[in-house]
Amino acid sequence: MSHPETHLALHRIRATELRARAGHYRLAAAVKPPVHLRARLGWTLVELGLRLAATPRRTAAIA
Repeated sequence: MSHPETHLALHRIRATELRARAGHYRLAAAVKPPVHLRARLGWTLVELGLRLAATPRRTAAIA
């Protein structure tokens, strides 16, 4: 059996490691792509969605 103090010490070490990693990801998330690229990508996705939602053309059945 493990002692509660050992478990608590391991928990604190792991929590410190996770906080350090979270800080790295927070800094990476702060960097945003240029607005014009985001807008262009957004409109491209809208156009793609409209094409997919349009009624499909009828194709000739193969006999």
